[in-house]
Amino acid sequence: MSRRTSPRAVALGFGFVGLLTAAFLLWSGAEGNATQGPVTINGTTVSPVPTLSAERVAAGEGLYAQSCAACHGAALEGAPNWKVRLANGSLPPPPHDATGHTWHHADEQLLSIVVQGGDPAYNGVMPGFAASLTIEQMTATLDFIKSRWGSREREYQWWITVTRRGQP
Repeated sequence: MSRRTSPRAVALGFGFVGLLTAAFLLWSGAEGNATQGPVTINGTTVSPVPTLSAERVAAGEGLYAQSCAACHGAALEGAPNWKVRLANGSLPPPPHDATGHTWHHADEQLLSIVVQGGDPAYNGVMPGFAASLTIEQMTATLDFIKSRWGSREREYQWWITVTRRGQP
């Protein structure tokens, strides 16, 4: 039996994500210093990568251990064969280190995934954390993950974040 989501529920969900994204952008915009100079990819230059707050990274490390490590691995390594679908059609938890694809996504998308969980349209089974973590805690967890990437991944992820802002 198929369960349909009402258009009103979908609109409310998008509105909620929009508000969360706006709050995140305002909050993260206050983040301070750049770690390097401007980032240029494919001829498009964006502002320098923001410096991660050591305090937030430390808080995020504990939150990651508590909320994420059981599935994504204590060392952010993900599940073995994470690109191969399971019998139920879902994909195993991906790594969050440089070998995965987390750094391919803009901040807004990453936060949306943490808030809402995996997309059922893609057989996503990751739970959402809106009921158990604050936006600040989710952002700290994402900052911890970012702190484990190399400069190449950080620069690309920042570039994709800046160039995707304002797009659906």
